[in-house]
Amino acid sequence: MALTDSYIHEVTRRIPENMRKDIALELRSTIDDMLPDNFSEEDEKGVLNQLGNPVILANGYADRPMHLIGPRYYDVYVTLLKMIVPIAAAISLLSIVTKYIISYKPNEAILSFILGIVGSGFVTMLEVGMTVFFWLTLIFAVAERINKDSDQQPLTFNLTKWTADDLKHIVPIPKKKEISKLSVFTNLMWIAIFTTLYFYANQIVGIYMTIADRLTFVMPAINQEVLQFYGPFVIFVIVLAVIFEIYKLLKHQWTKRMAVMNLLLQTVSTVLSIVIIKNANFLNPEFITFISEQFNLTNWQFNTWIIGGVVLTVIISAILGVYEGFKKASIRL
Repeated sequence: MALTDSYIHEVTRRIPENMRKDIALELRSTIDDMLPDNFSEEDEKGVLNQLGNPVILANGYADRPMHLIGPRYYDVYVTLLKMIVPIAAAISLLSIVTKYIISYKPNEAILSFILGIVGSGFVTMLEVGMTVFFWLTLIFAVAERINKDSDQQPLTFNLTKWTADDLKHIVPIPKKKEISKLSVFTNLMWIAIFTTLYFYANQIVGIYMTIADRLTFVMPAINQEVLQFYGPFVIFVIVLAVIFEIYKLLKHQWTKRMAVMNLLLQTVSTVLSIVIIKNANFLNPEFITFISEQFNLTNWQFNTWIIGGVVLTVIISAILGVYEGFKKASIRL
């Protein structure tokens, strides 16, 4: 009975101590009933093979899963993971970009500055992604072990059993109509970059020259006082833009309502941009004079051309954005 003793030991050592004696007696009785009189070692092996792997049997007695996250919670777990990780990564990247731009020193090499953002951004996003993954996995693993329901049918996102009624809330989304998490992530990143550039334009946007073998910021291109004057209005539009991106993330697809919201947002931001740019004091006079001399232009010519070009670019960009929104919203299956 050496094999039987080893088998019972392998089962009982994997279950709580207070259950071991009873389970050992039950198992030995079961095996004895299955064995013929005057059994051989081969007979014993056959019975133990029928009982199966002692690990599986032990987990059956202990009533605990042999997986970290089972089919009941797996789909909800993966869905939340796909939803939360990109948002957390985007927020962490925005914070890194903002931190680097705010702390930027005029005499700092641009290449070093960019590499610093890329390196720190990648490491931070990786750390945040791993942290979210760890805690979300831990929560669902604990839920898997707390749950005593033997039914392992996958749950819906609302943690209820699936029924045909759930199909009423599902609308197939054409690929071209879909809003990807990457596009929202990219837009949020650009919003952060624009915000930082706007409020620190006098330290970042302007003329750079090589002095003592180093690229040095020597002259701002924009009058920061003008930007600060319109600051509250710009912050309002930025908040609207962030809310709109979050709304896009939740909706997953372009709709007519979203296209109209995009039209209103583009209109407001375009009008505000033109008002700021058309301000007579928008550009730094020294910057205008410096560039005009480089290209043999009058200050009036340069100011007119640069302002006209920027305004035209803003208008065209807004029109394309609005057109793209309505185009995607009108796509049908």
